[in-house]
Amino acid sequence: MTSNPSLLHHPRLHLMLHEWTMLIYLSFTLIFMVVMGGDLIDAGEMIRTRAIALAALAVGYLIYRYKPTQLTKYLRVAVVMMTLSIWYPDTYELCRHFPCQDHLFAQWDQLWFGCQPALIFSQNFPQWWVTELLCMGYVSYFPMIFILVTWIAFRRPEHLERVAFVIFTCFFCYYVVYDFLHVVGPQFYYAAPGVDAATGTFPAVGDYFAQMHEMYPLPESGGPFRALLDLTHTAGERPTAAFPSSHIGITVILLILCHRLRLRRFALAYWPLFLLLSLATVYIFAHYMVDAIFGLLSAPPVYYIINKVYDRCAR
Repeated sequence: MTSNPSLLHHPRLHLMLHEWTMLIYLSFTLIFMVVMGGDLIDAGEMIRTRAIALAALAVGYLIYRYKPTQLTKYLRVAVVMMTLSIWYPDTYELCRHFPCQDHLFAQWDQLWFGCQPALIFSQNFPQWWVTELLCMGYVSYFPMIFILVTWIAFRRPEHLERVAFVIFTCFFCYYVVYDFLHVVGPQFYYAAPGVDAATGTFPAVGDYFAQMHEMYPLPESGGPFRALLDLTHTAGERPTAAFPSSHIGITVILLILCHRLRLRRFALAYWPLFLLLSLATVYIFAHYMVDAIFGLLSAPPVYYIINKVYDRCAR
């Protein structure tokens, strides 16, 4: 994996490539909002979200312009990293204007596996320690990203721009899919009227989730990681972004980066977390099995394409 030292270390006042990615996504969704016009339910909040993101980007840029150091460069990366949590619920504001497609994905699970893996998995392994272990894997998602990016920023700074661009652009690629494809996942769809996962009854629910946020009961444990999962759901969970699983896709990309950069200790730590996270996405009803499979399959080609884009842009 090569990098361009002149691009990474010269304190030119250019926008970093991951910042361009966020601006492109922001502009794309603004055009989407204009096309939707009066159909948007919470346009005011969406405008405020974009204003906050732009302000944060400008602050990071101005601080770096005043004092171009590795720390202030990391601040510019951290700004975009923090906005990832606001773009996720934002996908719901766009996709909820399209009919829900969960009946198709639940039927595919039923056809391919003869059951609903999410339901069977949680019913057959209700033990508290299983729930805690899998919830630990699931909630480790953003800490894994934060720790890897932060470590690279100060220990392998020559790779910071590439790593930031690859990870964040992958996020935005998945978000574009979520903006148009309204799939809410088992945690919401199983709770919709007329749905019976046990008998394989999966009606089309149309725009039911344009307003409704009721969730199917998740496995309980009484432990801290299950409580942390509840906290994350309260803070930002929406009926959106089920297909494909970005949790699995992004984590695969983290592993690819670890191996490409020869970060052996990170790889050894992240592989077990990846396995737990992958199982957890189905166990806690966040995704259908088909979502998890396509999250896994989509990651390598997405990484390859985005890495090539970085090479061309860096030159």
